[in-house]
Amino acid sequence: MDASPHSLPAGIGLSIVVPVYRGAATVGALVDALCALRPDGGMEIVLVNDGSPDASDQACRAALASATVPVIYIEHARNFGEHNAVMTGLRAASGRYVITMDDDLQNPPEEVLNLYNHARLGGWDVVYTRYAVKQHAPWRNLGSRFANRVADWLLDKPRGLYLSSFRCMSAMVVEAITRYTGPYPYVDGLIMQCTQRIESIEVRHLARIEGRSNYNLTRLVRLWLNLATSFSLAPLRIAIYAGGLMALLGMIGAAATIAEALTSDATPSGWASTMTVILLLSGVQSMILGVLGEYVGRTFLTSNGKPQASVRCTERGGVMQPSGLESGTH
Repeated sequence: MDASPHSLPAGIGLSIVVPVYRGAATVGALVDALCALRPDGGMEIVLVNDGSPDASDQACRAALASATVPVIYIEHARNFGEHNAVMTGLRAASGRYVITMDDDLQNPPEEVLNLYNHARLGGWDVVYTRYAVKQHAPWRNLGSRFANRVADWLLDKPRGLYLSSFRCMSAMVVEAITRYTGPYPYVDGLIMQCTQRIESIEVRHLARIEGRSNYNLTRLVRLWLNLATSFSLAPLRIAIYAGGLMALLGMIGAAATIAEALTSDATPSGWASTMTVILLLSGVQSMILGVLGEYVGRTFLTSNGKPQASVRCTERGGVMQPSGLESGTH
């Protein structure tokens, strides 16, 4: 069996994977800034256009033609989501370390070397970034905090670790997580399943210079569902606990009703108590059915071969960068 390119000791030191969606105004400047870096071992850039409806395709192709480092451009046939695009980029990357980052320039390109060197010199499998001040809208910051608190509970991750999309992974981790072929990937959940040698560093976070965030409430809810239903049985366990609690309350209510009937001559109508019990039980049953339906639906789509992504084309360009040791920021 041929060895995976991620397990080879030689080759490019760093691959940078950038999922692109509505990034026509920023992806060119990002690639130019990344090309100015000189990480030890050399670098390649992987751009994944996730079915962007704007002119991202033209911007990526222009960057492909003008880049001074190797660039791989991959175009999805439709929009599959950020994590699906990242998985596609990870499969194309060949670096001994791989950094994932957004296309909006809110992650300063010059922080790439700090992140790469921290992972490489410290021997970490994964290094996340955290921000002293996040330049997102208040609702987006609130959603991120909520998602991280949920991840604290659902995932086996270091307590308080901030799950940022600006992260560095070793080739070992990349090789492990790209074995997942299901249609609902959650990159951080996959990472937590294959390593605990995880660190974080603080980096700057810049204000968005163009457009607005591609994450709205609907996309965030879908991301939380991926987190909850793809990598944890906690929702099913919550449903079990809720059902048990309702059963206990029902037994208490039944005992109270019998006791009242035995000790009271008055015959209560019982309408209010009956309706209360019915509404409580109906609500819990609906919640349990909804949770079960979500799991069954995802299992059905996975077994039917719903694709994680569909690649329209893959192109390579840029200028080969020397792969010898070059001075980075240590």
